[in-house]
Amino acid sequence: MTAYRFDKSYDVIVVGAGHAGCEAALATSRMGLATLLLTMNLDTIAQMSCNPAIGGLGKGHLVREMDALGGEMGKVIDQTGIHFKMLNLSKGPAVWAPRAQADKKAYQFRVKHILECQKNLDIKQQQVQEILVESATDGAKKIRGVLTTTGIEFDCRLVIVTTGTFLKGLIHMGEEKIQSGRFGETAAVGLSASLEKLGIQIGRLKTGTPPRINRQTIHYDGLEVHPPDHPPQPFSYSTEKVTQPQINCHITYTNEKTHELIRANTHRSPMYNGQIQSIGPRYCPSIEDKVNRFRDKTRHQLFLEPEGIHTEEVYINGLSTSLPQDVQIAILKTINGLEESEIMRFGYAVEYDFAPPTQLLPTLETKQVDGLFHAGQINGTSGYEEAGAQGLMAGINAALKLKGRPPLILGRSSAYIGVMNDDLVTKGVDEPYRIFTSRAEHRLLLRQDNADQRLMKYGFELGLVPGDLYEQQRRKWERVKERIVFLSTTFTNEGSLVQLLRRPEVRYDDLAKKIPESLELDNGVKMQVETEIKYEGYIRREEALVERFKKLEDKKIPPEFLYDAVKGIRREAKEKLSKIRPVSVGQASRISGVTPCDLSLLLVSLEQKIS
Repeated sequence: MTAYRFDKSYDVIVVGAGHAGCEAALATSRMGLATLLLTMNLDTIAQMSCNPAIGGLGKGHLVREMDALGGEMGKVIDQTGIHFKMLNLSKGPAVWAPRAQADKKAYQFRVKHILECQKNLDIKQQQVQEILVESATDGAKKIRGVLTTTGIEFDCRLVIVTTGTFLKGLIHMGEEKIQSGRFGETAAVGLSASLEKLGIQIGRLKTGTPPRINRQTIHYDGLEVHPPDHPPQPFSYSTEKVTQPQINCHITYTNEKTHELIRANTHRSPMYNGQIQSIGPRYCPSIEDKVNRFRDKTRHQLFLEPEGIHTEEVYINGLSTSLPQDVQIAILKTINGLEESEIMRFGYAVEYDFAPPTQLLPTLETKQVDGLFHAGQINGTSGYEEAGAQGLMAGINAALKLKGRPPLILGRSSAYIGVMNDDLVTKGVDEPYRIFTSRAEHRLLLRQDNADQRLMKYGFELGLVPGDLYEQQRRKWERVKERIVFLSTTFTNEGSLVQLLRRPEVRYDDLAKKIPESLELDNGVKMQVETEIKYEGYIRREEALVERFKKLEDKKIPPEFLYDAVKGIRREAKEKLSKIRPVSVGQASRISGVTPCDLSLLLVSLEQKIS
């Protein structure tokens, strides 16, 4: 095949237009770089392949952080969400998490239109089969472009690969196997070999999805109603109010009859008959996995989630499966409300290639190829939010690299994005990675309500957050500080208002009844004031811990440092450190297999090198 060289060159090419690719392309183009977004199908840009929702436990924090940095996901879900819910309100504010059901097609079309209208961004329907590089005199590989399956060469300076589940994607539905990245769509079969040729290790993972059913065939009588919050709380700091109509979801359950049927057909599941060899997500198991692992459970909860206002498709959250089609039909007949439901799309499992993320620098650039970045499921993650956050950070760091500016690497104490990226590049993955609040050591500092306070300055400095929005949020932070001072210096016969608010049973609105003319605040400021006061002692303790560990994070390790020369360090530690090449002693301390003794010897060796 004779290649045709496209007559326009780009600063950045983004491969794949899922949630990671969209955020990456918007970031680089908005930072002034000529960007090309390549996708196999223009009609599936920002497609919600699995559940039609944004946010959730840990994931909602990521979306708020992306918004503070100038990402797009929070804005779009505010414009297209049909069921907003703040999760975990019965627990402390550190783990409150926003989630919103999306109108699936409205979300997708909104993102597509934003991309189409973005300055400095071209979008083309092409499938990439090879990453093109050139070799420097020292043997180092450097990006020069990409080659598509139709024979077009596109020249560029950097490439961001965001291929989702499409790399050699293989769908399983019972005994049936289909080469596909998403049901009904072609798999990308050439790109994995191109990456391996560049020295990048490739592995295999698995994920799955449940059946979708026709809303008109569901018997809603007797099902639990799951209403949205009123009023809905937006994700984006730029959204004043969610205006689209909100709808109910419903809850039903599996039962012993369902479980007996699944156990009787487990031998037909690709997960159990040896057809699937790769590892699936522990925290989002298939229904056959749940039934076999948790035999003491007599039922499992299922959420019936409409996929949009203008469709009758309903997503059965909690019923992910790769069982054969006849078994899926029989399963539904055992479930309350779904006895006569009609399946519109069957559930399936998909296996796909990924590149273990320990091959990445903290910027998400590969160590093997200068100018090649990875983001999203290619790094072993699962979820739109994890993908979008990585895409945003890869885009930001790609732009900063080309501008000759220092990278933006968020620490574990400053963002959930920092926790996730550090987990990926330091620890790697042996199953699809999902963010949780429990992964963050300093989660009281990383609340979903203060993402703007932690991160918006970066978004503003990068040119991704408008000045008027940044100034609006800055004034809000000032109001929070002023209000805390006011409460500290205002007294009643029971003590200061701060002392009263520290009592577990007292809320901010209770104080407002005592001095109503002085305590009028909008809900966002009110919540932050209450949280800062009630958890002041814990917050100070967390900040002291962060400061203590900061010394390790600030202790940088030169890229060329020879771990083999460190006397006394164990072989396992040498191998792990040489493979991952941590950028700091702090990162080295989090590598599995590196002991405190190894770390002490490393510190001594570093001091000797410096002196």
